[in-house]
Amino acid sequence: MRKRILLLAAAATFCLAQASAQWVVSDPGNLAQGIINMSDNIAHTSKTAVNTAQNFAETVKIYEQAKRYYDALKSVNNLVREARKVQEVLLMVGEVSEIYVTNFRKMLGDASFSARELDVIATGYAKLMQESNGILQDLRQVINVSTLSMTDKDRMDVVDACHRSMRRYRNLVGYYTNKNIAVSFLRARKKADTDRVMALYGDAVSRYW
Repeated sequence: MRKRILLLAAAATFCLAQASAQWVVSDPGNLAQGIINMSDNIAHTSKTAVNTAQNFAETVKIYEQAKRYYDALKSVNNLVREARKVQEVLLMVGEVSEIYVTNFRKMLGDASFSARELDVIATGYAKLMQESNGILQDLRQVINVSTLSMTDKDRMDVVDACHRSMRRYRNLVGYYTNKNIAVSFLRARKKADTDRVMALYGDAVSRYW
C-alpha cells in the first residue's frame, strides 16, 4: 500500500494530479518536463556563454522563457511529503539558474572585472550548472514507471540524496557569487568607488559587508 502511495506521489509531481496532491496548473507533465528541458538548455548554452555578452544573452533568453514553469510550480500546494521533496528539488534548479543569470548579467557591466576574468567566472557558473543539472537525471529514476524493481526505501533514498545534493549546489552557486562580488567590492574600495558596486549589486553586497 505504501509503495502504491509513493508511486502515485512521484507520478503526481511529474505526470498526474492525484487526490492527496492536487496541482493547480493545467498540465503538470509539461510543467516538469519544461523545467528539465530548460535546465538542459541553460547548462548547454552556458558552456558557450564565456566569450561575449551576446552569447550570454541567449542563456538569459532561455531562462526568462522558462521562468513561468517555476512560477507555476511555486503555486502548487498540499503535496505529500515525498512529492514535496521532488518539487523542492525542481524549485532549487530554478534558484540556481536565477542566481547565475541575475548576478552574471550584473558582472558583465562591472568595470572591476576584465574580459578574461568574466570568462573564468562564466566557466565556473557553467560547471556548477552542469553538476546541478546532473541531479535531475538521477531524480528521473523515481518517476520512471519502468523502474519497478525499486523498493519504497530505494525511491526515497534517491529523492533524499537528490534533495541534499541540489541544496548543496544551490548553496555553492550562492557562495561562488558572493565571493566574486566580494572581489569587486574590495577592488572598488581601494579606488574609493564602493558606491558604484553597492548600487550595482544592492542587497547582495549589504548582506556581507
